[in-house]
Amino acid sequence: MNEHEHARTVPAPWVRDRLREGFGHLSAGRLNEAAACCKQVLGSKPDVPEAHFLVGLVALELKQTWHAVQAFGSVTKLQPDHGAAWANLARLFMQAGQPARADAALAKAVEHNDDNPVVLDLIGTVHGLLGEQEEAARWIGRALAKEPDSVPFLINQANNHTFLDHLDEAEEALRRVLAQQPGHPNAHWLLSGLRKATDRTHVEELEHLIEVQADQPRAQAFLCYALGKELEDLEDWDKAFSAFARGAAARRRTLDFDETAEAEMYDAFAHTFTEAWLHDGRQGHDDPAPIFVVGQPRTGTTLVERIITAHSQVHSAGELKQFGHAIRRIGDYREQRQQSARLAEIAAGIDPAQLGKMYLQTTRTMQGDTPRFVDKLPPNYLYIPLILKALPKAKIVHLQRDPMDACFASFKQLFADAYPHSYEQAEMARHHARYFRLMAIWRERFGDRFFDIAYEDTAADLEPNARALIDFLDLPWEDGCLAFHEQKAAVTTASVVQVRQPAHTRSIGRWRRYAEQLEPMRRTLLEAGVAETLAAGARAP
Repeated sequence: MNEHEHARTVPAPWVRDRLREGFGHLSAGRLNEAAACCKQVLGSKPDVPEAHFLVGLVALELKQTWHAVQAFGSVTKLQPDHGAAWANLARLFMQAGQPARADAALAKAVEHNDDNPVVLDLIGTVHGLLGEQEEAARWIGRALAKEPDSVPFLINQANNHTFLDHLDEAEEALRRVLAQQPGHPNAHWLLSGLRKATDRTHVEELEHLIEVQADQPRAQAFLCYALGKELEDLEDWDKAFSAFARGAAARRRTLDFDETAEAEMYDAFAHTFTEAWLHDGRQGHDDPAPIFVVGQPRTGTTLVERIITAHSQVHSAGELKQFGHAIRRIGDYREQRQQSARLAEIAAGIDPAQLGKMYLQTTRTMQGDTPRFVDKLPPNYLYIPLILKALPKAKIVHLQRDPMDACFASFKQLFADAYPHSYEQAEMARHHARYFRLMAIWRERFGDRFFDIAYEDTAADLEPNARALIDFLDLPWEDGCLAFHEQKAAVTTASVVQVRQPAHTRSIGRWRRYAEQLEPMRRTLLEAGVAETLAAGARAP
C-alpha cells in the first residue's frame, strides 16, 4: 500500500470526528448539519468514500434521487468493494426504472455484502422490488439474524410476511416494533391492514398519534390512512373520509409526480403502437404460458386473478414488473424520468422475440410448476401492444370498473412507491381519463386480442362471468374457480384480506357515500369526457 492509499484508507482523526458528527446529525434528522459536515470533509479530502456515502444518505432523505446516485457512484469508484453503496445504487436504479443497471449493482452488492446486516436488508429490499418475495425473505432473515431488534429490518420483514400471507408472523414482527417505538407510523398502518377492526381501541390510539405527529407529513400519511381504514371497517363514514383526505394531502406533499411526463408518454404510446406496427413482420416468442391481468389498481384485478389461479393448470406469479423492466433493459433506458415519451420510441424498436424471451427468463422462478401462470401487474395495460407482439400466444384480461369507484378506491389506499397520481382528486381523475382513452384506442386496434371483464358484473353474478373468463383462456372449466377465496397462495397487493372472502358487492357504488366530498373528482372526470360511463355499475351501497 502506498502512502496515498494509506491516507485514504485511514482518514485523519479530524475527518473521522466530522464524519461521526455528520452521521449523528443524519440519525437525528438534522440534514443541513449533516450536509455541512460532508462539505467540510470533501472540501479538504475529496477522496474519502464515507463522506460521499453520507452525501448519498442525505440526498436519499431529501428525495434527490440522482444526487444520491452520483454520491454512491463516487463511493464505488473510490472503494469498489463498498457493498452498502452498491446496494443503495441497486435500489435507486430499480426505483428509477433502470433494471439493467440495478442488476449489475445488485450483483456487486451480493459479491461485497461482507455479511453487513444493512447491506443484507437492502439486498432483500431490491429482490422485493423485483417481485422475488421468497428471495427477499431469505436476505431480510439474514439481516435480522445479525440484528434481531432492528426496527427497519422488522418493518421489512412484516411487509414481506404480509405479501407471503404469513399474517400472524407479520403481526408478531409489528408488535416487536411497537414494543420499542409505540408511535411508529408505518407499523400502525401495516397493523391496521392485517385484520378488520371490530372496536375503537386502535382508532383512539391512532387519533392521539395523529395529533402528536401533526408536523410530520410521512407519519401523517401512515396514521391517517390507518385511521380511515379502521373507521370504514366500523362504518363511521364521514370521519373515515376526513382521515383519508388528510392522509392523502400529507402523502402528496412527499411526492414529486410529473403529470406532464405521464401525459406525453401516454400520447407517444398511442401514436406509436398501431396495427401497422403490430403487423410489421417481426415475430415474437412463441410461448402460451403467460396470462396478464391488467387495469387500474383496486378494480378487481386480484379477484379475477384468484378466479383464474384457482384452476389446476394456472399458478399465481403475483405482480411482476419484469415486462416493463425487460423493455428498459434491452433498450438500455437511461432517462432520469421513469415515465417519458422516449420509452415508446425505445420500445418500438426492440426485437419482440428478444423481449418475450427475456420476460420469460426473468420470471422463470415465479412461474410455478403448472402450464400457465398469471402476471397481475395492473399498469401493464400500457404495454398491451408490446405484449401482443412479444408474446403472441399470451392471454390478456382487462378489468373494467365504474370510474368513480375505481378512482375513490385508489384515493383511499396508501401505496408504497406506486401510483403517485392517486393522492389528489383532480390528478387522480385526469390520470384515469388518460388510461380510459388509451384503453379505448387499444380496444379499437386490438380489441379482439384481449378480454374485457367488468368487476361489477363478476362480483354480482360470479359463475357466468367466471366461465366466460376461463373459456377465453382456453382452459377446461373447473368448479374450483368459484371457490377462489379458499386458496392459500400468497397475495402481494392491498387486497390481501378481501380475496380471502367470497365475491361480494359491498364496495360497488361506495363512492356515493362520499358524493359531496368527491365532487372535484367527479367534475374532473366529466370534463375529461368520461361522463358516459359514470353510471355504469354504480349501484347504491
